[in-house]
Amino acid sequence: MTQIGADPWHRHITLALAFLTALAADATPELSADTHHFARSRDPITLTVPEIRHLLAAVFNPPVVTAAKLLHWSTWRRRHQATARRSHYRRRIASEPAG
Repeated sequence: MTQIGADPWHRHITLALAFLTALAADATPELSADTHHFARSRDPITLTVPEIRHLLAAVFNPPVVTAAKLLHWSTWRRRHQATARRSHYRRRIASEPAG
């Protein structure tokens, strides 16, 4: 397979990923000094690059669901991921050696 046109494609993808990473970084709140914050928080996780990519794809290529349903699904998914993260951190905290 030839590599004709590979350089423009790589530039486009690199620029798109840089844009998504900047959006995700901008959406990230300041980190708490409390190291056990994530184990107690009920908040959904912050927007990630894949989540932003999914939301933008849904905006530019409208799905068969409404925007309200799409945002509800995104919030549910991020809350579910936050629950998994809390469980992971609790298990790690519980297994830390004392001292």
